[in-house]
Amino acid sequence: MNMTLLLAFWATAVMLIAIPGPDWAFILAIGARTRAVAPAVIGLVVGYLVLTVFVSAGVGAVVAQSDALLTVLTSLGAGYLVFLGVSVLRHPPSWAAGDSMAQQSAGTIRWRTLALRGTAVSLLNPKGLLILVALLPQFADSAASWPLPVQLAVLGSVFAASCGIFYAVLGRSAHALLNTRPRIARLISRLSGVALVALGALLVAEGLSGLL
Repeated sequence: MNMTLLLAFWATAVMLIAIPGPDWAFILAIGARTRAVAPAVIGLVVGYLVLTVFVSAGVGAVVAQSDALLTVLTSLGAGYLVFLGVSVLRHPPSWAAGDSMAQQSAGTIRWRTLALRGTAVSLLNPKGLLILVALLPQFADSAASWPLPVQLAVLGSVFAASCGIFYAVLGRSAHALLNTRPRIARLISRLSGVALVALGALLVAEGLSGLL
């Protein structure tokens, strides 16, 4: 595989990942509550790996070209983001001042639940699918000895791994910064909840505009 194209793709992927979106809001909400961000990050990575499989198999392009399927995916994603946002707003982090957030359960929020939520956030984010469908082929080398699906799988895996590293650092950093600042942590949690609801509403608006 062409290493120059691979490095160019990685740099582009990192820039896209660094742009705040649903993944950011989700990870910040988790980081404000607990340091156990690993399952949430793993869930996000799994979701993007599943999308990579779809793209590599050619399914992603079919979905992206179908207004009906995209509308359904957008509606599901929007509804789930709103659900998560409302959940965060209804259950803000609460602890006595001076208590360590590390004592918040990875216990109270189960690992499996966090992983499944993370997977749903990335899997039901139509923008993630569209980015992979539009981005991966641009960095595939038609003259390479590797088959196109293999190249797409490698590129998608690089994207997913970059997401994992970036969001793990973001989540742990957020927790470390907010560990002794419960008021700010509650504020970040509320802002993350509002952001999730707003992003869900934006997806709904985009889906409706596409139908008109």
